[in-house]
Amino acid sequence: MNGNGKMELPGLKEDVFNSLLEPELLQKCMMGCKKLEKIGENKYAADLSVGIAAVKGKYEATIQLEDVEFPNHYKIIVHGEGKPGFVNAEGVIDLSDLENEETLLEYTYTAEVGGKVASIGQRMLGGVAKLIISDFFKKAKKELQRREKTD
Repeated sequence: MNGNGKMELPGLKEDVFNSLLEPELLQKCMMGCKKLEKIGENKYAADLSVGIAAVKGKYEATIQLEDVEFPNHYKIIVHGEGKPGFVNAEGVIDLSDLENEETLLEYTYTAEVGGKVASIGQRMLGGVAKLIISDFFKKAKKELQRREKTD
């Protein structure tokens, strides 16, 4: 499955870029994230609890950033495994300046699932992927707005 989208975020591009790489913000914004820790340069480990239709479960995931071009671009690679199966996903994030100290974030992604979770069907999985991604960026936007108000 694959998809794309875009969202306007408050803040200068450099600040948004840095914020999107902070473990604290990532953990707050990732649906079902119980724990997230940095385990290397541009590499994180996460414990996730996600339910997809009748297949719910815990996943251990690694998140690796590649092709990092501050403050414009990076690729994110996610591998998660758990009882319900596995998820391999890759996304590309591009940031550009907008007026009024705002940033346009554009993303594309591809994902592959296996195990019990794959039995759900591609149409439903595609909808769930869109939900998880849009939920992340909505939470990130709220967190960035909150930070703007406190600065």
